[in-house]
Amino acid sequence: MSLISKDIAETLAGQLDTLKSQFSENQPFPHIILDDFFPKGVIDSVRDDFPSEDDESLWEVNRMEGIEVKMRSNWQSEYDMPEKIREMVHFLNSGLFLRHLAEMTGIPKLISDPYYTGGGLNCSLPGGHLDVHVDGNYHDAMGVHRRLNLLVYLNKEWDESWGGDLSFYDETGDVEVARIAPKYNRVVIFETHDKTFHGHPEPLKCPEGESRKSLILYYYTSEKRPSDQITVERPHSALWRSKNWKDKRGNVERS
Repeated sequence: MSLISKDIAETLAGQLDTLKSQFSENQPFPHIILDDFFPKGVIDSVRDDFPSEDDESLWEVNRMEGIEVKMRSNWQSEYDMPEKIREMVHFLNSGLFLRHLAEMTGIPKLISDPYYTGGGLNCSLPGGHLDVHVDGNYHDAMGVHRRLNLLVYLNKEWDESWGGDLSFYDETGDVEVARIAPKYNRVVIFETHDKTFHGHPEPLKCPEGESRKSLILYYYTSEKRPSDQITVERPHSALWRSKNWKDKRGNVERS
């Protein structure tokens, strides 16, 4: 029997008017923080299903100092996911949840990603970091435009002195405006476009044996982003502050 029930979505539905206002008003760009989002039994089961950081066959490992030092699950399909994590992903990609997500964010006709391109589990070990950047804008396989990021933090007993906060920046990418600690069972949802600069550029200070863990999912629309959210018209990958707002290859656009 699935641990995820529609009760979670019904609870969310009962708060939509308040959450919609919070999402649109939060600065520097629309976002929302939902603490203790999942029942304890659900989040604990997902955390217990998190794969070992020592098995590099399960991970895509990035070690680009100054840009990103982290690991990401190398899922090719849902059949690569541990069972309880798959249940959570199914719920977060379901039509039931997407309808509430669309109402809360004001972005209609949201599409989840069955390819899990760029999404999945993320894990940062001591010294890990993620440079300030804006995300890629386009899903090549589906031909759709990226609009929202959703993060579920899976860090039990996280010590804030370890760092790892998610930071949001102004439209220049230089001034930090908001900082969000990666607390256990915290869900963060935010708009993503060419002006939503974010990252955690300071290296993690957690001790050996600890790591910063999260599940990340992306949502798309067939319609393009509003024009005031676009600075690069053509498809592009993530653009990094340390690369003078170019991608890892030194390009702005991609083929």
